[in-house]
Amino acid sequence: MAALRTTAENELVGRAAELDRLLGVARAAAAGSAGVALVGGDAGIGKTRLVTELARRAADEGFTVLVGQCAELGDAVPYLPLADALRGADPELIARWPILRRLLPGTPPPLPKDDHGGLTQQRLFGSTLAMLAELSARQPVLLVFEDLHWADRSSRDLLVFLTRMLQTERVCLVGTYRTDDLHRRHPLRPLLAELRRLPAVTPVELRPLTSDELAGHLAALGTDADAIGTIVRRAEGNPFYAEELLATYGEGLPESLAELLLARAERLSEPAQAVLRAASVAGRHAGHEILARVCELDERDFDDAMREIVSQGLMLRAGQGYAFRHALLQEAVYTDLLPGERTRLHTRFAALLADAAAAGLREDDGTYAELAHHALASHDLPRALAASAEAGRRAIRLGAPAEARRHFEAALSLWDRVPDPERLAGDDHAGLALRSAVAAADSGDNHRAIAQLRRLPPTPEVNERLAYYLYETDAVADSARAGAAAVAAAPEGPQLARALATYARTLMWTPEQREARGIAARALAVAEAHGALDAEVSALVVLAAAAEAEGDFDGAERLLERACARRSPDLSVNLRAIFSLARLRYERGELAAAAETTDEGIRLSHETGLRWSTYGTDLRFLRFLIHYVAGEWDLAQQVAAGFNIRVGTPAEATLSSFALFVEVARGLPVVEERLTWLRRFFDTPLVSYIARGLEAEHALWQGDPQAALAHVRAVVEILEPFDPALIRICATGLAALPPHGDPALADDLLARARYAATTGPDSGTRRPLLLEGMAWLRRAEAEWHRVHGTATSAMWREVLAAFDYGFAYEVARTRWRLVDALLTEGDRKSAEREWRQAMATAEALQAAPLRRALTTQAQHSRLTAPPAQTPLTQREREVLSLVAEGLTNREIAARLTIAQKTVSVHVSNILAKLGVSTRTQAAAHAPRHTRN
Repeated sequence: MAALRTTAENELVGRAAELDRLLGVARAAAAGSAGVALVGGDAGIGKTRLVTELARRAADEGFTVLVGQCAELGDAVPYLPLADALRGADPELIARWPILRRLLPGTPPPLPKDDHGGLTQQRLFGSTLAMLAELSARQPVLLVFEDLHWADRSSRDLLVFLTRMLQTERVCLVGTYRTDDLHRRHPLRPLLAELRRLPAVTPVELRPLTSDELAGHLAALGTDADAIGTIVRRAEGNPFYAEELLATYGEGLPESLAELLLARAERLSEPAQAVLRAASVAGRHAGHEILARVCELDERDFDDAMREIVSQGLMLRAGQGYAFRHALLQEAVYTDLLPGERTRLHTRFAALLADAAAAGLREDDGTYAELAHHALASHDLPRALAASAEAGRRAIRLGAPAEARRHFEAALSLWDRVPDPERLAGDDHAGLALRSAVAAADSGDNHRAIAQLRRLPPTPEVNERLAYYLYETDAVADSARAGAAAVAAAPEGPQLARALATYARTLMWTPEQREARGIAARALAVAEAHGALDAEVSALVVLAAAAEAEGDFDGAERLLERACARRSPDLSVNLRAIFSLARLRYERGELAAAAETTDEGIRLSHETGLRWSTYGTDLRFLRFLIHYVAGEWDLAQQVAAGFNIRVGTPAEATLSSFALFVEVARGLPVVEERLTWLRRFFDTPLVSYIARGLEAEHALWQGDPQAALAHVRAVVEILEPFDPALIRICATGLAALPPHGDPALADDLLARARYAATTGPDSGTRRPLLLEGMAWLRRAEAEWHRVHGTATSAMWREVLAAFDYGFAYEVARTRWRLVDALLTEGDRKSAEREWRQAMATAEALQAAPLRRALTTQAQHSRLTAPPAQTPLTQREREVLSLVAEGLTNREIAARLTIAQKTVSVHVSNILAKLGVSTRTQAAAHAPRHTRN
């Protein structure tokens, strides 16, 4: 467990309220509600002392305490506070996350050779979250990041990620920062403003101590009563300043805190002063060995000097080195150095770091960042360029693309000021500039990357990356032009394969869509010939999309199966292939196969730390939907437990929206709270479609059709007219209309649904709808007939058959409508049978609103016939027996030599007859129903 350094070992004075707030956050975390506290205050005000006391109390209450500290070099050395904190974690736990081991000293484990900075960063963030979740499952965790005003960009991004993602984990995250360092353009300032708005964040601002509190603090230190008044007046409520005044009391009071700190340093012997000055150049922390070598003292003299410094309380022992008691002291000593003295010391540090790196004595990825810092400060521009270029490459390996870009830009800024820069950088100017652009994109700044790439010579690699990033920003036409240019100039080999795969992807959703298939086929051939696995998998995914667009779903599925089998070194491409296959199987109604594929992708994303990457998140969306459609609602809610209600970004809002499918259908009280947080994101099309569409359904169940129609109209306005999502929304709007109510609106809604079902972008022909899309179109048409008074039971049976690929809830809702049609036609026996099956499903799903609607329907229509279970046919008993063995529909079809669609129909009938909603529930009935 890492230890916090404290300024005084006396009782904490004047901070009882602040400590109570922090303990409240920590204890809530221990109870399963993760929290974040941000502690701000001026330098020396007592932030470290406060969190030290918090750490002590937390440890006493059974917390694992991890403490990491940022340093002045924080903008150059990525993830310094996380690396510092991990030194106090269980080594066996860290060993399970290779990406985290890279932050610790020693030889870093290898990553896939094609891993890039953005993907590696996602892996690192996901692994950090997973590690904290696993650690907190054993005992609650207090994670402290000190001095965030010095944090690097990647550490700040990690702080935001953890703040947003930690929910039910037993983790309390505390960050400290200096308020007096936050100038108007300081990068931490907007981040703090963003985080303070989040409900999980507790801000704690430390005020100056009152005169009485400061006097009590000094008295506890054994201060002479005569001195207390003088010190209290001068210290202005700052306990560190007061302690320093106390240390020099009687020797005359300096005019400023800097003078006071220097006066303490000047009381040291000359050798000790020299060591202290050298340590200030190293930063807040200095390693024993390198500091001794910089000072050029023999071992005994150096030890005597350090012993004197430590005994005077100016520095403290810290691991294998030393740390200044307070950053203000380091800053004061460093600022007081003469220019020549400062340059000479930086030169020594640079030389020693360079020697150590060359000899392989320091393998941590921060060495070159430190070397670049010291080389630049000592005006050694050639060494600074070389170190900056290598520091950038190391930052990419570490998953810190923002820092990588800064290092590459630093090297490029020195390019024309040194001889032979290509040799020093290990790359030419264009290559290093390309690395910088890629790092910018990997850190989330595609627009900067595009601007940088457009300034470079248009090489095939530059144009391929330009096409890729333009596509990501929806500049599709420009993306296609860049892709074509990349293909035209690329030499035969992997580079051509990648250019072709990217170009094919840019054309896939344009009027030139038909050309994409031929280009992707060429990309596949070139990739296979030259072993470019990433391009091969990408080409297969594009070919599958092209086949799907043409209605060849079997062919698309075969291509995606092939893509999933050909694992490339690029994890993002692999996850894209797995998600595409799972999504296609889901849309084809192959729920068991879709679940199996989705679970495979979720396992891969979890094992590689990519659970929160784009495709990692999409896979969990899809797993939720598969559970939802299959009627496994308890499992769906377990997945949705990670969907935060109190959202702050469109991505979080999208994730949260999915939970509404089950919550609205079950009529849970949480619906209103979730919608309250989601409403400010209703201008985001996907959030509007899911959340506002489900709010319309919620309004219908609450008996407010006008509110439902208002939500439907709003969603219709925000979606593109060719978006197939309109089909479901229009069906919901039609369901809100009463019989013979507003036929013009009914006609408009059905026309919109039909247009979206048949028309693609730019008025092109849409590929045929898959099962769920067709089912919703049938629902919309049947609801239109209901509004016009022309609906028949046959129409509703068509809807029933369309949803009967395993969509338990929609089958039950359709039966609810079918019952009315059957009663109108006078077929009470069939109505009672359909009503019983609908009610059995509603009961099994705990779908309270549907259950109430069915109960009301039965009361009004006097459906009083007792439930009677229809016996299973011989074939249904055979299918049920195989379901109980855990076989998928595809496997059952192969075993019984029947069509997979036939199996799906049998399974649906079995669920309905047994009055259950899941295969698992049906399997439990198998012994009783499959006996001979």
